Amino acid sequence: MARAKNKEEASGTAHLVATLAKSLREQQQLTQSELGKLMGYTGSAVSAMETCAQPASDDMLLKLEETVGGGLGVFDEARKWMLLEKYPTRFRGFAEMEAEAVTLSSYETLVVDGLFQTEAYARALIGGSFPPVPEQKREELVEARLARRKLFDRDPAPMIELILEESVLRRPFGSWEVQREQLRSLAQDAQRDNVCVQVLPLDRGLRGTYAGDRGSMKLVVTKEHEHVVYMEIEDQGILISDPPEVSQLAHRYAKIRAQALSPDDSLSLIERLAGEER
Repeated sequence: MARAKNKEEASGTAHLVATLAKSLREQQQLTQSELGKLMGYTGSAVSAMETCAQPASDDMLLKLEETVGGGLGVFDEARKWMLLEKYPTRFRGFAEMEAEAVTLSSYETLVVDGLFQTEAYARALIGGSFPPVPEQKREELVEARLARRKLFDRDPAPMIELILEESVLRRPFGSWEVQREQLRSLAQDAQRDNVCVQVLPLDRGLRGTYAGDRGSMKLVVTKEHEHVVYMEIEDQGILISDPPEVSQLAHRYAKIRAQALSPDDSLSLIERLAGEER
């Protein structure tokens, strides 16, 4: 049943990869079992890929390039589009922008920003969402989310800022151990040269002005040095590029950052919470 649904929902890129892989396999007079053996897969896995019952994974695309690609680079090129099509539709346009950003500044109020999530945290978060996500789709979403972490090590390195509400650090998904692992990972990322992580403390509202009451946002400086803002509200993605609106949101973000703990104090809090037993 799941594989039949996969065939119905397979993307255009998945169908193109399947057709091309089958054509190249047949040109080289390989059976599905023979190609599978060369790639480290079963013949049934190759068959599932060629019928889109189980579209090619990123690893399979790499192996297809090595075995039947013939140096054309088409399967390498397909990796980008296959990955992009695994994101929710609302996020795809922003995902391309994020991957090439010069600067990325995020404020998150409910969960750890997806760019910083561990595999276990992402799986628990996606698996517990509503309405429920089918297992295959959940794994695709986890894979796509983890792939975003390539941004940390991109050359040239982008500047990445993250401001988290303190409540995010205290809200577990999956289990407390999953949460502690996530906090340890966040602490490690916070110490990268191109990353700054700050925490907006719970008692900020008691101290006067609280600038973060209108929700999460991401500010991006694109590779063309344009300034845009991305927000998500109830499964709807909103991309704002109008300069006056972007400027107002940038000022609000700056106020939120000013009200947050310093990077060093934020790191200390994250490390302390990561070490707490539950």
